[in-house]
Amino acid sequence: MFINKHILAFHVFTVSILLTSSQLSLVSAGFGDVAIGAIGLGCIGIGCTCLKVVTTGEECLVERFGKYNRRLGAGYHLIFRPFESVSFQETTREQVMDVPPQQCYTLDNAPLKADAVVYMRVFSLESARYAVADMQGAVLNLCLTQLREAIGKLTLDESFSSRDRINKALLTVMNSVCQAWGVEITRVEIQGLEPSPDILAAMELQMAAERKKRASILQSEGERATLINQAEGRASAVLAEAEANRKKIIKMAEAEADRNRIEAEGIKVSIEKVATAILELSGNGENTNEGDVPSRKDAIDSALQLIMFVRYMETQAKFSTSNSSKVLMFPTKDSIPLTQEAFQSMLN
Repeated sequence: MFINKHILAFHVFTVSILLTSSQLSLVSAGFGDVAIGAIGLGCIGIGCTCLKVVTTGEECLVERFGKYNRRLGAGYHLIFRPFESVSFQETTREQVMDVPPQQCYTLDNAPLKADAVVYMRVFSLESARYAVADMQGAVLNLCLTQLREAIGKLTLDESFSSRDRINKALLTVMNSVCQAWGVEITRVEIQGLEPSPDILAAMELQMAAERKKRASILQSEGERATLINQAEGRASAVLAEAEANRKKIIKMAEAEADRNRIEAEGIKVSIEKVATAILELSGNGENTNEGDVPSRKDAIDSALQLIMFVRYMETQAKFSTSNSSKVLMFPTKDSIPLTQEAFQSMLN
């Protein structure tokens, strides 16, 4: 502000001297008031050219006699022309730089076109003006070279899946260089990665083959699962049927055992009752001698003979009810010699 006041005073003093000398010369020449008005307008025009307006978000660098003098912020400023001039004006806001597509080659020598977007901000106008000749061009060329180098370290498949890795690598390298130019790189984003038509056609074929492979695998897995389920179903059915048969056989055997036990108990009771009846009848006879009374063994043999004869007759009766031709044979005591010893030997 102190410099601006001295510059303003110097301008007023210069304009007053020029105005006084011009008035004297014009009056003597007879131009009058018209010439004075023209001189005043010229002075106003010169004053306007010395006024510099800087908007918010921008800064300017002023040089005096070709040497850096000061930096101007937002507001109104007076510049001592022609001894002072604005050498550089730039915004301090974040800027967006579009990097055009360029030909790159991956680690496996696949041609690839890549473009990017760079977000940057100038934090030091002095460095941006005097540390590098063309700040915008320098940042652009740096991004191009680093982009080619980053893609050259990756294979084609890795370049498509490692965009974030490429962005971080570009941001780190560019920031380390651009700090000396007064520029801060806030973000770098890869916009597009476009392979050559031949590579693109090969990738489409590869993807189609991969999809067919996956479809075949899924189909085979489905068929295998179907066969496994069917086999497991058949095995479960066989096991269930076998278990059912086992339980059926067990139940039938238990029922047969119960039937045989019940029949045996019935036969036993029948034999005992018949034998008891024979003994009672033999012992109560009027003409019975003591030697003629049968023993219990003989009574049991007689009971067995009687029961066997009754069962035999029942069987013959069942045969006689059929319509086929038959031969009926009636047993005698000699043809059915069933005794207690014979019965026990049959049971054993």
